[in-house]
Amino acid sequence: MPQGYPGGPVPGQPQGYPGGPAPGQQPMPGYPGGAPAPNPSMPGYGGVSICLFPCFIISILQFQGYRGVIKDYPGADPLRDVEVLRKAMKGFGTDEAAIIEILGSRSNKQRVPMVAAYKTTYGKDLFHDLKSELTGNFEKLVIAMLQTPTRFDASQLKEAIVGAGTDEACLIEILSSRSNAEIGEINQIYKNEYGKKLEDAIINDTSGHFRRLLVSLCQGNRDEREQVDINMAKQDAQKLYAAGENKVGTDESQFNAILCSRSKPHLRAVFNEYQQMSGRDIVKSICREMSGNVEDGMVAVVKCIRNTPEYFAERLHKSMAGAGTKDRTLIRVMVTRSEVDMLDIRQAYQKAYGKSLYTAISGDTSGDYKKLLLKLCGGSD
Repeated sequence: MPQGYPGGPVPGQPQGYPGGPAPGQQPMPGYPGGAPAPNPSMPGYGGVSICLFPCFIISILQFQGYRGVIKDYPGADPLRDVEVLRKAMKGFGTDEAAIIEILGSRSNKQRVPMVAAYKTTYGKDLFHDLKSELTGNFEKLVIAMLQTPTRFDASQLKEAIVGAGTDEACLIEILSSRSNAEIGEINQIYKNEYGKKLEDAIINDTSGHFRRLLVSLCQGNRDEREQVDINMAKQDAQKLYAAGENKVGTDESQFNAILCSRSKPHLRAVFNEYQQMSGRDIVKSICREMSGNVEDGMVAVVKCIRNTPEYFAERLHKSMAGAGTKDRTLIRVMVTRSEVDMLDIRQAYQKAYGKSLYTAISGDTSGDYKKLLLKLCGGSD
């Protein structure tokens, strides 16, 4: 199969996403490379001899664990790439098509070194030159793509806190979907870049049980074990029921303790046990028991843990629904998930909204901004 088809493997090349595994290894769960661990019973894993498969089947099986759409470009060289970028910005007018082609066909770990390569080659700052040549959402998208995932997350959290009004949904989106290691790195970058702890910034900008929820999430202390003890899951489901539906008032602290500390596989089991025990979905119970930002936050955490691609499909849909486009959300999700689970998000979007994500983006955006977003989308199915 030709290189460059949507979602297609590049035979012989390592998997191209930040923090990706060495050739022959499977990706670790969580962002970046947030595919679930492969099921040993799946064909191509465990006891199935690969000699039974034709070579092209083997090459496909090697990539079953990777659910992003952007991969390493074979033979990419940041020094050559920045020559293209420099030429695109030099002289009268800007060659946006060249910028789109370079950035839209390189993985994040191939794009980020362009910043240092540009300064080494030309003695100038790539971000500064791009900002002087580009405008609007296209500029914002390009700048986002040239940052490491955690640095971009830190900048998004900063903007969510210090901008006009707090973007609570952005705070929850990032803190509920990143791994402990990534949250730890985000905390470090935030302190280094902005001179204060992320936790302190959250405390100063939020209040009540919603503040407690965010502070808990930003510790990056969630249990990340894969094993599930069904008896413990039943006990946690009973605790949630006792803290909400089965008492007068709501003990939000109990919800906070369980939702922010337990592992994601464990919580998925808890949600199933809660449904069987109470006859009600955990999201509906939260909506009955809580209100305002803490309700929105708890619901988002549950949705993200239960089915991450469905959660991000909903985030994308809301960013494009109604009058106007929430471009910050659209850019953030497309950039941060393009090398994680975009294939699954596309499937979830099609199932939930009856049209492809590609079609939705095409109808809601325009120009060079649209073209680069569609590169991150990776296909029209």
